[in-house]
Amino acid sequence: MGEPREKCLLTPTGMSIPHYMLSPEALRGVIEAFVTREGIDHGVQDVPLATKVLQVRQQLDAGTAVLVYDEDTESCTIQPTPQRPDHP
Repeated sequence: MGEPREKCLLTPTGMSIPHYMLSPEALRGVIEAFVTREGIDHGVQDVPLATKVLQVRQQLDAGTAVLVYDEDTESCTIQPTPQRPDHP
């Protein structure tokens, strides 16, 4: 069975891109850049990079986070998926 056939969607902050549309290498690079970005709250405990990458990948796979590309800054970030009223 293939990947779901989601499409890129425009959001107020950019274009939402289904993560499976990226190559595994590109996706890992985006996730690593996101989790190592300065200003991200890393919490009290020091968590290994591989663990952080896995956690974000799991959020993307579960649909609780999404890749968002900002055309103005030509950058990609990861944001929580907006919850819909029918999906608390």
